[in-house]
Amino acid sequence: MNEGKILLIDDEKSVRDSLRGVLEDEGYEVREAESGESALELIKKERFDVIFLDVWLPGIDGIDVLIKLKEREDSTPVIMISGHANIETAVKATKIGAYDFLEKPLSSERVLLTIKNALKQKKLEEENVLLKEKVKDKYRLIGESRAIKEIKKLIEDIAPTNGRVLITGENGTGKELVARLIHEKSLRRHRRFAEINCAAIPDELIESELFGYVKGAFTNALKDKKGKFLLADGGTLFLDEIGDMSLKTQAKVLRVIEEQKFEPLGSTESISIDTRIITATNKNLEIEIQRGTFREDLYFRINVIPIYVPPLRERKEDIPLLAKHFLEEFSEEYGRKPREFTNDAIEKLTRYSWPGNVRELKNLIERLVIIVKGDKITEKDIPVLVEGKKVVENLLDLPYAEAKEVFEKTLILKHLRDNNWNIVKTAQSLGMERTTLYKKMKALGISQEEKQD
Repeated sequence: MNEGKILLIDDEKSVRDSLRGVLEDEGYEVREAESGESALELIKKERFDVIFLDVWLPGIDGIDVLIKLKEREDSTPVIMISGHANIETAVKATKIGAYDFLEKPLSSERVLLTIKNALKQKKLEEENVLLKEKVKDKYRLIGESRAIKEIKKLIEDIAPTNGRVLITGENGTGKELVARLIHEKSLRRHRRFAEINCAAIPDELIESELFGYVKGAFTNALKDKKGKFLLADGGTLFLDEIGDMSLKTQAKVLRVIEEQKFEPLGSTESISIDTRIITATNKNLEIEIQRGTFREDLYFRINVIPIYVPPLRERKEDIPLLAKHFLEEFSEEYGRKPREFTNDAIEKLTRYSWPGNVRELKNLIERLVIIVKGDKITEKDIPVLVEGKKVVENLLDLPYAEAKEVFEKTLILKHLRDNNWNIVKTAQSLGMERTTLYKKMKALGISQEEKQD
């Protein structure tokens, strides 16, 4: 069994022979080079899991070889070896990027343990790179329409700044995705992205979520709790659906934005923070200001950089790209073989106006991945997509089961939108229990707008 491929770079044949014997006995594949020049040529052609590199070599020495390897952004662990090196050389090699430094004569046990640890670290680093790539892929703005291209360009321009951003658009258009992309491309990306949905949390709880509290601040406050502002210190705080925040909380948020400090509930000590604020809403805040439900001074504070995310019906050319993206994403997630849409299926998806926007399209594709068994998804596989105004006349032409499903979905979506996706209010307006509404939404592929943090 091949445990890994190792390159030995040393001008002493006896050292190479000794190491080769130990390593091959342990199942490693071994290659040799007696100079830095020949080693660099070999590395161009082959990939190695670990490299042993002597410090003193004829021609180009080991330190220079190490520098050239790191210039190539080679992630292979390099273990330096030497029979007469000093501490200064070892420190220099480590700063350049050597994994470890071993002195000759080499101990077999030490060599094998170092290789084992180096391979373990290499594996972790590779897994970390893959994880970052998956995260990067997860937060991608899919589309080639003019509007999406402009948003992508704007994100690149504003991400490195600390400017406050207000993202507007209908439910399901991808406002949170835009917020996350801004954070991921910012200088704050290594710190936390904290979020809170202002419409999903009752007024009496939102302040404790935002500012935290100290032990004894109120009944059941048995220990200190950090609020979102503190959790996002050095990072980004995303206030989703800020248009639903109470005037009382708006006043406190305004003060934090202006002063960059706050007091947790029950405390008299201020905490200074460095938090970037990104907000989003599906409401027209200028109208809310006229109604007296939103503070004008807060609006001017958060609306430094406005971004409008258009509904899907205004960028229909992006629908095929989104559909194919979600198809690949869910096929991988559910372990299904790769599939593709037929042209008639894409045409059917494109004709529909998608009142639930990208979220509605995503939910439908997930459902198709689960249900459809064939290699291709055709127009017949896609449920009837009926526009609200045409529901009644279209239902009369459908089989009972399909007509019932279309009507239920249309009715629930209408009530959800009328109630700003507030589940409690929607259940009341429909005359059903909240748990029943949740079950119906899940069965019909309707996503819940509110996201508990």
